[in-house]
Amino acid sequence: MGRSGGEPMISIKGVNKHFGDLHVLKDINLEVDRGQVVVVLGPSGSGKSTLCRTINRLETIDSGTIAIDGQQLPSEGRKLAQLRADVGMVFQSFNLFAHKTILENVALAPVKVRKVDKGKARENALSLLERVGVANQADKYPAQLSGGQQQRVAIARSLAMSPKVMLFDEPTSALDPEMINEVLAVMTSLASDGMTMVVVTHEMGFARKAANRVVFMADGAIVEDAPPAEFFDNPRSERAKDFLGKILNH
Repeated sequence: MGRSGGEPMISIKGVNKHFGDLHVLKDINLEVDRGQVVVVLGPSGSGKSTLCRTINRLETIDSGTIAIDGQQLPSEGRKLAQLRADVGMVFQSFNLFAHKTILENVALAPVKVRKVDKGKARENALSLLERVGVANQADKYPAQLSGGQQQRVAIARSLAMSPKVMLFDEPTSALDPEMINEVLAVMTSLASDGMTMVVVTHEMGFARKAANRVVFMADGAIVEDAPPAEFFDNPRSERAKDFLGKILNH
């Protein structure tokens, strides 16, 4: 665990970001404690994905600070690569290497970035594939797997770096409905194992079941930050009520 539990795992202070004239993140303050699962909800264009992407500097910020486990994010260079290795990211698209087997996909980065021994990396990759339920597909290529299987491999690939934090940016939105639950099940088990997670999603059941906190964004700002039961059963803002009304009624 390193330092005493006082330091939040993710600390975002006064973060602003513009795309041209568009103010996409407005003075964002957010702390996520070690082992917490925060689900970020909000209408399209509310800034959720952008927020997620600033946490590992896939998007730069105009002002404010972001720290992971007490370390401020550098803006570039080797330090950034190191820090980025501590922050796993899973996107809508699976981004697997098409010409490498599933096992190679998972074993690659630990060897290259963390300088893990090849045999050790393969061993670890296999146990992660086991954990996400696709060990029997180890020698196949991504195109031979379903979308749900590929996304679970992408999660295993992130976990192979032993990250301190996992970010999920709408990880199920590109999947067919019958595949969504298999990916959410893996995420739920990660959450119960104590992984620090920030999850941008439309999956309300997951938010209710697996989140410690729901952060609701609208127009680039955090409007509510509450435990799931409180957020879903008793939203305070009109924006949240409106959002929930639309989502929960169909």
